[in-house]
Amino acid sequence: MPLPLLLVEDDAVLADGLLRALTAQDMQVELLQDGLAADTRLQGAAPGAPAVLVLDIGLPGIDGFEVLRRLRARGSQLPVLLLTARDAIEDRVRGLEAGADDYLVKPFATAELVARIRVLARRHATPPSQFGLGQLLLDSATRRARVGERVLDLSAREWAVLEYLLQQAGRVVSKQQIIDTIAPWGEDLTLNAVEVYVSRLRLKLDGAGVAIRTIRGFGYLLEAAG
Repeated sequence: MPLPLLLVEDDAVLADGLLRALTAQDMQVELLQDGLAADTRLQGAAPGAPAVLVLDIGLPGIDGFEVLRRLRARGSQLPVLLLTARDAIEDRVRGLEAGADDYLVKPFATAELVARIRVLARRHATPPSQFGLGQLLLDSATRRARVGERVLDLSAREWAVLEYLLQQAGRVVSKQQIIDTIAPWGEDLTLNAVEVYVSRLRLKLDGAGVAIRTIRGFGYLLEAAG
């Protein structure tokens, strides 16, 4: 099923190119070129609501920052990726603090934009509150992990790695996929750090009836033990 996407970009040439490229990537793109029009479209839960908003900052009417501010003021959790020609760190910080989920500075590679959109869509898809494998149970609502009646003492990063591995149980995921999922804004998370978190999780999951296998040259696989 095509991914519904709202693209707000006032540069006609860039907008047309993105529309074609994203549509070719199995995305159902609605294009707007004005900040006020975008704000109107985003009000309420209309049928066909987008799964991701790709929002330019420099828009006529009202700018992207104001569109984003109004969206978050209404309580919307719609994932937002900002596009801008501005490369000042102040603009990047302002956008993220206003509630943006990700940020790309023009010019950018279309392949990177597509990848970031898909990551946002996966992360914000509505998962079950509780899910598990073996004796391991995670509750996303309370951010708690249990092995039977034992509550696991996990750091925020350990939780994020374990949650992602469990969501992908039975599939091999690379260290880079883990980094891209839990630290999407270029935060300081290295491949070696992922190895450390996985090593700690293996110790804490003793008796959980699950195993994190290393698939040499590819990544990790979480599966039922035995």
